[in-house]
Amino acid sequence: MPIKQLAGGLLSFFVFFYNYGAHAESVRPVVTYHYAEVNDVKVFYREAGDPAAPSVLLLHGFPTSSFMYRNLMGMLADKYHVIAPDLPGFGYTSAPPRDKYTYSFENLANTIDQFTDKIGLRRYALEVFDYGAPIGWRLATAHPERITAIISQNGNAYVEGLSKEWDPIQKYWSEPSQANRDQLRRILTPDAVKWQYTQGAHSTEVIAPDSYTLDSALLTRPGNVEIQLDLFKDYKNNVAQYPLYQQYFRKFKPPLLAVWGKNDPLFLPAGAQAFKKDIPEAKVVLVDAGHFALESDLPEIGAEIHRFLDATLPPTQ
Repeated sequence: MPIKQLAGGLLSFFVFFYNYGAHAESVRPVVTYHYAEVNDVKVFYREAGDPAAPSVLLLHGFPTSSFMYRNLMGMLADKYHVIAPDLPGFGYTSAPPRDKYTYSFENLANTIDQFTDKIGLRRYALEVFDYGAPIGWRLATAHPERITAIISQNGNAYVEGLSKEWDPIQKYWSEPSQANRDQLRRILTPDAVKWQYTQGAHSTEVIAPDSYTLDSALLTRPGNVEIQLDLFKDYKNNVAQYPLYQQYFRKFKPPLLAVWGKNDPLFLPAGAQAFKKDIPEAKVVLVDAGHFALESDLPEIGAEIHRFLDATLPPTQ
């Protein structure tokens, strides 16, 4: 083989592998997966972005996990340090037996508070959804100096946000009988979980079945149904604390974006609009979506969140 041809072949070989390496670098996963030990709870969390960038703590709801943020994290990680833990009893975080761990929202918030200390998260914006909201509100009222901004994505803090779908749960609050508890088991069936994802969505064809299938599978773990029923019962304490959370909003007036699916059958748009009573500068965006709006309308919601954070947070911590 002539020297010139050999040199050309070697050059092509090295150019290929240089470009391959650059491409591999560009497509490596932006989200990494970790565990943190918090007392006797092994907390699973997803992390993305530069730890030196402003932090955003994403708190999921029922019946899901940090999996719901899998795509949003990639959208935010270009400029922000994003952390999404699974709550105890959800996702890949451990679910201690009920005689070893109290499944109340106060205790879930305590665990997440200790989790933020464990990983060194000192200041952060909150993104809260569903159950994540009362946990986030507890963090904010306990540590107002840590909260840089709030994104409420169908995360309620007002009684006017509760729909009639809460009636069976509210009946259990007022009459905590075994019969009323058993009536709530239907909310934990695969069909009911799927309904939460698809009801109100502008198209069910954009809802990935991975989401509700994973949620349903994790609900079948031994003891998990009783854990969820305990949390249904305890949710009344969140509603009782709404005035405390509203007082926090009025006093500290954190920058707040409420971006909600306007067709949510569980938390009504009135709950989003109500933030403006206590934070007049709050921005409210209603999307043609249901409860799990991120599953159907990620590009629109992700862009809204990014613009809000860009306008609100400093470029560095």
